[in-house]
Amino acid sequence: MAAGGLVSGAGFLLLGQAKDFWQFLLFRWLLISPGDALMGQMVVNVSISRWFVRMRGRALALAGMGHGLAKVGMPLLAASLIVHTGWRAAWVVFGVLTLVLVVAPSLLFMRRRPEDMGLLPDGRSRAQHDSGAPANEDDLARARAAIADVAWSRREALRTPAFWLIITTFGVAHVGVTGLNLHVFAFVSDQGHPAMVAALVMSIIAFMQFSTPMVWGLLAERSDIGRLIMAKFLIQAAGIFLALSTPGLLSLYAGFFLYGIGMGGTSILAEMIWANYFGRISLGKIRGIGSLLTHAFSAGGPPFFGLLFDFTQSYDLSFSIFIGLLIVSAFLSLLLRPPKKWRESPI
Repeated sequence: MAAGGLVSGAGFLLLGQAKDFWQFLLFRWLLISPGDALMGQMVVNVSISRWFVRMRGRALALAGMGHGLAKVGMPLLAASLIVHTGWRAAWVVFGVLTLVLVVAPSLLFMRRRPEDMGLLPDGRSRAQHDSGAPANEDDLARARAAIADVAWSRREALRTPAFWLIITTFGVAHVGVTGLNLHVFAFVSDQGHPAMVAALVMSIIAFMQFSTPMVWGLLAERSDIGRLIMAKFLIQAAGIFLALSTPGLLSLYAGFFLYGIGMGGTSILAEMIWANYFGRISLGKIRGIGSLLTHAFSAGGPPFFGLLFDFTQSYDLSFSIFIGLLIVSAFLSLLLRPPKKWRESPI
C-alpha cells in the first residue's frame, strides 16, 4: 500500500505538469493505474478479510462506506479545486493528499495478518483463546476455523467449480453494471429530462452505495451468502425494470434508488464469498486472479451498450438485456457451494 501511494502520488504530481495528451496517458498508465492496484480496493479488502472472520461483514462495510463517500464527495472537491486553483494545481493537491494519507499510515499501522501481532481474527488474543476466556461458542468456532484455514494454490483454486461459478455469477452482472454506469446519464437525458435530473439520478445511486453497505455487511454475517447475493441481484433488476417500464420522474428516481441499494452490497458480498469459501491464507492470490477474470467481463459492458444504442437508437434493448443478466446471476447464485480441497491419502 505504501508503494502504491508513492507511485500514484508521483503520478498525480506529474499530471499537473503534463503538456501533451500522450504525457497524460503515459502518467496514467505507467504510474497511477499500477499504484492504484497496489493500494486500491482489492488490497484493502483482502487485508480486512484476513483480520476479521466473525465481524468480517461489518468491517468490509465500513471500508465500503468510505469508498462510497469518496464517490459522492470527490467530484465536488475536484470541481471546487479546479474552479479556484486550476486543473494543474488540483492534480498536485491530490498527489500531496495521496502521499500524506496513504504512504505514512501504511508504513506505521498496516500489518499483513493478526498472527503477526500475536492475535487471532476479530481482535481476540491467543492467550484469551488458549485460556478459554469468556466468549460464546460461535466466536470460538470461528476463531478455530480461522486457524484451520487451508492453503490453496492458484491451480487448485482454478480446478474448483466454486471458483468459476463466483466468476460467472458476478461477471455476467458486471457486463451490465459497467455499461449502465457509463450510459445512465445519456439514458436519462434521452428520455427528455434535463441534465440536472440525470445528475440527481447518478447522485441517488452513489448515495445508496454509500449508505447501505453496513446493512449488507451485517446481513452477510447472519445469512446464507448465496441467497443474499441472489436478493441483491433481484433488487437491482427490479429497480432497472421500474425505471425502464414506467414513465415519470417518480418511477425513475424510485427505480434507481432500488438499484443503488443493490449496488451497495456488490463489493461487500463479493469479498465475503471469496474469503468465506477460500479462507484467509491464500486469499490474495486467489482474489487477484478472480478479479482479473471478473474485470474481463466488466470491460465488455460500455462498448456493448454503446453498440446496441447505435444500432437501435435507444437504450431500451441494452437495459432490458441488463435485467436479464441480473436474473441469470441471481439464479447462478443459488448454485454457489463452498469448495472442497481433496487431500491425497498417505501411501
